[in-house]
Amino acid sequence: MNPSQKAALAEYLIGLGDDELILAHRDSEWAGHAPILEEDIAFANIALDEMGHAAAWYRLAGELLDHTVETYPDELIFSRKADEFRNIQMVELPNGDWAFSLMRQYLFDSLESVRLNVLAESKWEPLADTAAKIRPEELYHLRHTRTWVRRLGLGTEESNHRMQNALDELYPFALQPFTTAAGEDQGIPESDMLQRDWDAEIRPLLAESNLEPPEVDNSAVRSREVHTSHLFELVEEMQVVARADIEAQW
Repeated sequence: MNPSQKAALAEYLIGLGDDELILAHRDSEWAGHAPILEEDIAFANIALDEMGHAAAWYRLAGELLDHTVETYPDELIFSRKADEFRNIQMVELPNGDWAFSLMRQYLFDSLESVRLNVLAESKWEPLADTAAKIRPEELYHLRHTRTWVRRLGLGTEESNHRMQNALDELYPFALQPFTTAAGEDQGIPESDMLQRDWDAEIRPLLAESNLEPPEVDNSAVRSREVHTSHLFELVEEMQVVARADIEAQW
């Protein structure tokens, strides 16, 4: 890869890492608050997995940019300002009720499933290897959230209503990743193909669960450089200890 290709691919990978990191933070907020003990533990484990995936994407980006791979994840997590993060807006939204968080996790997990299948075929071997290692854990996440979507969609009138409301609110945000990605020659998914595969993944389950995605206009795609005020609050909380003594060694 030439320098411009490396820079473009690194930016893409940092965006993936930011998605995982911010979602991990939101998921961790359910610790001690989930509706049942099993889900308290499950979401804590999912949060840990997502955080590990974020670190993996950051290390790959550091390798491309000739940063010290071991310390680059911490630099990205604790040294950037909120407006320098490149996550999609969906993951930074507050948790809302259980239906909202569960639907968000399902929409994200289903996207990860189809995207990792492509990344695992990348011509750049470190990227392909990392995607192949992450994919089994994301498959477990997807199986878990698929089960809950079906359970609540087909549950009571109230549970179906809450899930449909969550889908209506989240679906426009879930379309944000479907932009043309730089570095497609390195096996980065092309947006139209990725969205087609994602639709094929989610729509049968949603229909089976008596849920229907809303009709939305996808012409105005949100930039990853644009965030809600919720991210600024989250990043401030996430970095408060590290910024208390920036010279500290952990």
